[in-house]
Amino acid sequence: MNLVIVPLGDSAVRISLGDKIDEGTNGCIRKLINKLEKAKISGVIEWVPAYTSLAIYYEPDRISYAALCKELEKIHHSSVQFHQDKPVVFEIPVCYGGEMGPDLAYVAEYHGLSEQEIIKLHANREYLIYMMGFMPGFPYLGGLPEKVAVPRLENPRKSVLPGSVGIGGNQTGIYPADVPSGWRIIGVTPVSLFEPIKEEPFLLSAGNYIKFVPIDKEQFLKIKKLGESYQVKTYARE
Repeated sequence: MNLVIVPLGDSAVRISLGDKIDEGTNGCIRKLINKLEKAKISGVIEWVPAYTSLAIYYEPDRISYAALCKELEKIHHSSVQFHQDKPVVFEIPVCYGGEMGPDLAYVAEYHGLSEQEIIKLHANREYLIYMMGFMPGFPYLGGLPEKVAVPRLENPRKSVLPGSVGIGGNQTGIYPADVPSGWRIIGVTPVSLFEPIKEEPFLLSAGNYIKFVPIDKEQFLKIKKLGESYQVKTYARE
């Protein structure tokens, strides 16, 4: 099967690898990325994965659009061995509700459930990190139960607390910094997702997983006080 490749401006192309958000499509994207990493096409600058596609940026003075498409088709059909490390699950502590999660009550009322039922449904499950984007350190997650999906705010907030955990439609994610948001905020994590002064500034990466772990306010303040010395718990996903 040939790739569906379309121009993206004058120095990028977009490859579509599916039409719905699921782990199978994400697996195809990561497989192609693995092949690209091994092929090292001259003139290719970088690639950026999305839910169902992959954008590839290149230097037109080093490789033409037609030549790039030909190379991508060749890579796609190649039998290069695909190696994938076991994904890591990051256990992200979250203080739900109250001043930390001003929209938790709305989500509960919207679905006719208690706040504790919403927390139970949202936490303690593994969410695939499909991609990173929008702002440094923001993870786009898959796997949100339909029972907690809610409409976005009609009037977005001008800012949310760093670490805010929100729900927007059928998506959930974590805001690494104080930014505007139209998502329903149900909690806050004391863990920092982005530290620009570190050698490795990002805690999370695409292809790994997140599991939200409920904590109380006392635990939140304790972890917050520990700052960078707090180690997020992780385990290998089978």
